[in-house]
Amino acid sequence: MLALRIIVGLGLAYTLLMLLAWLFQDRLAFPAPRASLPDPKRVGVENGDKVELVSGDGTKLVGWFLKAVEVGGGQGRMVEVGHDTSTILHHPSHPPQPAAGLLWFYGNGETIAAIWPIVREFQPPGTAVLVLDYPGYGGSGGRATEGSLYAAADAAYAALATRPGVDPQRIYVYGRSLGSAVATHTAARRPVAGLIVESPFTNAAAMAKHHYRLLPTFLLRLSLDNLANVRRVRCPILLFHGDVDRLVPTAMGMAVAAAAAGPVEVVLIHGSGHNDTYDIGGRAYRDKMWEFVGRTAGLSDRPTVRP
Repeated sequence: MLALRIIVGLGLAYTLLMLLAWLFQDRLAFPAPRASLPDPKRVGVENGDKVELVSGDGTKLVGWFLKAVEVGGGQGRMVEVGHDTSTILHHPSHPPQPAAGLLWFYGNGETIAAIWPIVREFQPPGTAVLVLDYPGYGGSGGRATEGSLYAAADAAYAALATRPGVDPQRIYVYGRSLGSAVATHTAARRPVAGLIVESPFTNAAAMAKHHYRLLPTFLLRLSLDNLANVRRVRCPILLFHGDVDRLVPTAMGMAVAAAAAGPVEVVLIHGSGHNDTYDIGGRAYRDKMWEFVGRTAGLSDRPTVRP
């Protein structure tokens, strides 16, 4: 009888665990930290503006738009483009051209308030950047679900592609970790000049199997399928991954690269786990990203260093 009670008890506990996993999987995948959206000007980002968008499902979203700034020329020529009221300083023989655009999709535990210094530091020269807080994240309204993230991405793409001074033929997409699934979703369905992903996983099912081996995959409602998406992506892809990443194994990033339909360049960040890629990759990471964007944006003469 004691053995039977133990078996029944374990069965009930496992059933309860499965129920909780089914009910709260969105919260596990999308923890949705809240934080007020900082004012770019007040934190010293002079080329930044707050933006507000409404996604297709009616969710109100907030974010930052960073006007393109190009520094170059013998006298430190500066050009700001990407906003209908921007100031333009340029040499008469070099009329300003429409800027490339970059959509930035961050990781599942981040917000603009947490990562804005990185976005500012990594903004490619001559390229405008749009970064939004996901639904339920940061200062945005709504609730974070896979569908709501994709709807937000669609709204962000449309806003950037129609922004005055931004060239809709040169839209790039960047996504880190969870953001890689949002980025590949966008690149698979919209015209983009290039896709940059960092620490991409293969799909939600593989991540669930890696971290929650005791739970059956049929409970999973999420897809987040980078593998399926990159098979539809024909543009060049730049893929970063830490070579000691335990949260998203490096093998997953390599599988994403192998599945891509278009050309892929893989850059391993040696000694980096999942959450220290920016610190360890540093300037070499940034310069590689700049060089990738610069191949189309006219800045390919910039020196680069491979991490």
